Amino acid sequence: MQEFGDRLRRFLAAPSSGAIALLLATGAALVWANLAQKGYAAFWHTEIGVEAGELRFGMTLQHWVNDGLMTLFFFLVTLEVRKDVALGELRHWRQASLPLIAAALGLVLPAVLFALITLGGDHVGAWGVVISTDTAFVVGLVAVFGSRVPAQLRAFLLALAVVDDIGALLVIAFVYTDSLDLTWTAIALGIGTIVFAARRGNVWRSGVYVALGILLWIAVLQSGVHATIAGVVLALLLPVFPPRRESVSRTEALAQRFRRAPNAAKGKAAAAGILRSISVNDRFQLSLARVVTFGVVPVFALANAGVVITGASLHHAFTSSLTWGIIVSLLAGKFFGVMLAPSICRLLRLGDANTSLKTRHIAAGALLTGIGFTISLFIVDLAIDDPVAQSDARIGVISASLLAALLGSGALLLAARYDRAHAPARIELSRPVDPRRDHLLGSPGARHCLVEYGTFGAFDDLAAEDVVTQVRQHYEESLVFVFRHLRPEGEGAPEHTPEALEAVAAQSPGLFWSLRSELNRMSEHLALDERQILRAAINVGANLSRVEEDLRRRAWRSRAAEDYLDAETLGLDRRPTFFVNGLVYTGPLDAAAIIAELERTAPQSARSGRARSDGRVSDAVESPSRIEETV
Repeated sequence: MQEFGDRLRRFLAAPSSGAIALLLATGAALVWANLAQKGYAAFWHTEIGVEAGELRFGMTLQHWVNDGLMTLFFFLVTLEVRKDVALGELRHWRQASLPLIAAALGLVLPAVLFALITLGGDHVGAWGVVISTDTAFVVGLVAVFGSRVPAQLRAFLLALAVVDDIGALLVIAFVYTDSLDLTWTAIALGIGTIVFAARRGNVWRSGVYVALGILLWIAVLQSGVHATIAGVVLALLLPVFPPRRESVSRTEALAQRFRRAPNAAKGKAAAAGILRSISVNDRFQLSLARVVTFGVVPVFALANAGVVITGASLHHAFTSSLTWGIIVSLLAGKFFGVMLAPSICRLLRLGDANTSLKTRHIAAGALLTGIGFTISLFIVDLAIDDPVAQSDARIGVISASLLAALLGSGALLLAARYDRAHAPARIELSRPVDPRRDHLLGSPGARHCLVEYGTFGAFDDLAAEDVVTQVRQHYEESLVFVFRHLRPEGEGAPEHTPEALEAVAAQSPGLFWSLRSELNRMSEHLALDERQILRAAINVGANLSRVEEDLRRRAWRSRAAEDYLDAETLGLDRRPTFFVNGLVYTGPLDAAAIIAELERTAPQSARSGRARSDGRVSDAVESPSRIEETV
């Protein structure tokens, strides 16, 4: 029993588990609808409601799923979008520009294609069916390939899906609303105003927002706007913030009081303190993630994917411009939209894909974005009234999603095989040394380049520091040393150590190296924790309040994450890992051995002294805008 429980927990934690649950529910819906067509339809069209005297409130079971349960889905999606815009990757334009433009083109091109294919027909207004990408399926399929695809591809597709969700939510809100009841609309606006006032008043109890959310849902349902928009509005209004240091300190004091005198009152106060220090957005995300992934979305698929598959229905569907409009738009529109984005970003100088992401990887990801399952089926019910046309549209969505999954998976497999077949004998640095972005000691024009992916407080970190010092002393001006972050693991140093280093570097580039040396010195005598990191920042002369604010807002998380993704893509499992002149070093942690390897891999000409695209040193790098002097 214990073993089964462990396996279940591992399955639920796997990135692909949501896609598997959705796939099983879709298969069950198709089997049920085709084996018991009347039973399937009768079940989902069962009326369920509440009566009190002359008042009656009820809907079919399918509408309870689509208008009720799916409100939780859109609520969770919007919570994630809201946090990403406020605190995450979408806050920084440079990181967000590529997925944002890819998602925008992936929304517009399919809609235009669909309109052209169905022009003159009765269902040209159903273009919203082809604009969305199913995040669960896409992320799940990429996760199946694990380390065989670049980690940056997963990050790119996830950011793209977030922006895609924003577009789909806006279309549902503003396009697929038939009529408005002004009285109920005013009531909904009033409830939204109360939610906003509660947020401004620092109301932290989630129960208050649950009650207001239910009232908002009823008002929106009665207003004529699709009821799921209530989840969108509520999520946009909820508080989202990183934990504040003063709140955490207050919670720690309350916990200490409970520890000294454990009783119900002090325990309740400590629990309330913990909840107050975490935003309502984060708490709802944590409590709803699995409910939505393994409950709401599979039930939605079970209620909506039950298409009757017969020779007649398939013939009608595949002779319909509606079906082909959906298939072509999802496959071709999404693909070309995503593929055009990197070129547009380069043309407008807005940003570019990570150097580890090649055209073959982006093409495979672009094919996967044609999986438009959940929201596409949802919009079918909003945009099309005719049951026969709805059947055609659902066959189109399922067919396009299946083809996109097969083509995308095949493309990922071919890309992985190509990467493996053309992999160099030794791992090469995937991202070239960039003086405008990397932390350097020495001149970028030096003959030798030594790059370290490292942490702090781990077993070999202090020894590595001594080795680097000896190597730098040996070469003096003919070596450039670069430090990049590995994700902190174990008890060596707190999770936010790399972000603290980036925060002090933003104040003054030289402080990066001062703080790095201070952390290494402190780790000789004690285990590093959050307080020690802040004390070290004070010791090197950093502005503590700015560092604390940057850490609270996670301002430098994306910068550190770039290094983490590089290390994951390269498969670095040694802490620390060195690259000598662009090639991974696998020898002993010894200065003499590293010097010998630097000499063996040294460029043959004096013109080989700058970082080039494969990570070795060459003349390809522009003049640095910021280079730290040797400390």
